[in-house]
Amino acid sequence: MNISVVQLIKLGKKYLSLWPDKPELTLYFEDYRGVQSARFVCRYFPALAMFTVIMQLYVASGYPMGQGSISNAINALPQALVYGLFLISMPVQALVLSGVKADKLLPPSLASWYHSGLEKVKKQGKKQFSEQGDHSNDRNNGHSYSNKNAIAKLATYKPRYIDLAQLLQLTFATTK
Repeated sequence: MNISVVQLIKLGKKYLSLWPDKPELTLYFEDYRGVQSARFVCRYFPALAMFTVIMQLYVASGYPMGQGSISNAINALPQALVYGLFLISMPVQALVLSGVKADKLLPPSLASWYHSGLEKVKKQGKKQFSEQGDHSNDRNNGHSYSNKNAIAKLATYKPRYIDLAQLLQLTFATTK
């Protein structure tokens, strides 16, 4: 499990994008709140960092009080940059922590739930495939084939949190 920071960030981004945006998951998974928080941080904190830097420089310059000068703003620049760098680092931290979480193995109780859920999705997939028939020219056949491939990829002995996110996404995609 030696993963570089860049790979952790990519894995965290994938984990956040895979996790379904369904509020009912809050009742069953404590990770849902963490995923929602990380998505919020990644979406809004870069703009907040820029706003913070600009507002600090503007207020420190003295222009709002009629006594402004550029030298006042330049003197406040180091402090404004520190605040901005802190706020811009928050999305990176959220992605790294999400990547670490995505790479962790599921606890035994959640792993057994994962395997039973995977079996239910397999049964549902077989049922949908048999209802559609074996028409090679049918457009929906390709969709069910891709679902079968996704289900086959999820059948792992030791599932991780990213596998759980993929299973949840697949479950919600097939119930639409």
